[in-house]
Amino acid sequence: MTHTMNPMPPSRRVRELEERVAQLESEIAELRRHHLRVAELADLVTELVVPLADRDPERVERAIAAFNQSL
Repeated sequence: MTHTMNPMPPSRRVRELEERVAQLESEIAELRRHHLRVAELADLVTELVVPLADRDPERVERAIAAFNQSL
């Protein structure tokens, strides 16, 4: 069995892995923010569709105002 040597010093490899983990954590946080925003938009759509179906313009206006405040 042959043994392949890793030419990178272990300390450098650890540093690179730590940087990669930090980058992935940042990306995950960004994805969580996006998912939260999508959930908020889904709630808004629900709040709009029901009043529109019920022809309730006051509820539609309140939902739109709540959405505008969230921006």
